[in-house]
Amino acid sequence: MKKLKIGSFLTVVVTLLAVYALVKWGIPAVSREITTLPFPLPVPGTLMFMYMVLTIIALFLFVTFSDEGLDDFLRPVRKFLRGGYGKIPRAVILLAIPAIAGWQVYENTVPRVEVPASLRIQHPSSNFPRSFEALKNPVANPSDADIKTFVEQAKANEVSFIPQVREDIDNWAEENDPEHVLEFFAVAPVKKLLEQVQSGKVDMATAKAALLEKNLFEGRALYAMNCRACHGDSVAGDGPMADGFKLRPINFTDNGTIETIVEGYTFWRVTNGGPGLPTEATPWDSAMPEWKLSLTEEERWKIILAEYNLAGKTPRIPESH
Repeated sequence: MKKLKIGSFLTVVVTLLAVYALVKWGIPAVSREITTLPFPLPVPGTLMFMYMVLTIIALFLFVTFSDEGLDDFLRPVRKFLRGGYGKIPRAVILLAIPAIAGWQVYENTVPRVEVPASLRIQHPSSNFPRSFEALKNPVANPSDADIKTFVEQAKANEVSFIPQVREDIDNWAEENDPEHVLEFFAVAPVKKLLEQVQSGKVDMATAKAALLEKNLFEGRALYAMNCRACHGDSVAGDGPMADGFKLRPINFTDNGTIETIVEGYTFWRVTNGGPGLPTEATPWDSAMPEWKLSLTEEERWKIILAEYNLAGKTPRIPESH
């Protein structure tokens, strides 16, 4: 039985159609199953263009790898142009190609009446629980009990750290053999605390400032591990993954972003991410994960502390205050 042979030209056409269909409809369909959202995640036009260009380059290399391959690709083209498939099909296709190109140009340039574009709803305020509005960041405003606990730990040289940074601090301590673990933080408030610990007289203001430095370090570490890829080193929404989203992550250094909202709202958004938002009027155009599933409440607050600090912003004070 004679095997069916598919020529290079048909292979190229089928491959282009298959890649286009996969990116255009396949990826959104799979994303809906993975995220369990009630809507698919669309593929940005720039990503579609990138995939198609890479596919064309790969096919070009495949066809021109050898003279035989190029001849095999051009054979049906030459036959078509010479009328080998019939003069009528040739005339129809040769007329259809410029007609389709002209129609596309017309469609892209003709003025038309359209409904207004949908507004960017990336961080919605609807359904925001009012119980969050008055929340204050506990790691930015530690209680007297927290400060006293920190002082006792400092006196005993047994300061507790979050698990994510504990190993790095232990490795540093093994290499440097410091007298006190807090020497890891070479900042003025911590140095002043260590001096007071040695003298036996520690005041609450100094201890609070040193505790804030520790919380800020841990918050920055957590931010780098979990948020930097999208929001960037400078929290300007320019991380290495930012260009892959339909809407880039918010620029926290902009005066119209996190500085205009209360800390409780920031905590609510970080906690629920995109999938945890209410289903009304979806999609919200937010790709942020539900951080409540992988980070503790304390860790989320420390990240928020770091975000405001890195952005050089302060949260809005609730109207009730």
